[in-house]
Amino acid sequence: MNVTVDEMEKHPGEYLHRVLEGETVVVFRNDRAVAEIRPLVQTLRPIGLAAGDFVVPDDFDDPLPVDLLDQFEGKCE
Repeated sequence: MNVTVDEMEKHPGEYLHRVLEGETVVVFRNDRAVAEIRPLVQTLRPIGLAAGDFVVPDDFDDPLPVDLLDQFEGKCE
């Protein structure tokens, strides 16, 4: 469905309801499409999807060395 910005501003709930029902709404301003509002496709990633693909090192949570922190903070020469 196509709708103008003015129509969308006057009745936002009506168009949101249409999107919730599965419809895509294209918003136009001056005969030019400026936005598309559509339902999101919910896809859940299964837990453990990457199990066994990598190992988190034991020192993962250890503080970074001072020289590396300095580089992140732009303090290196």
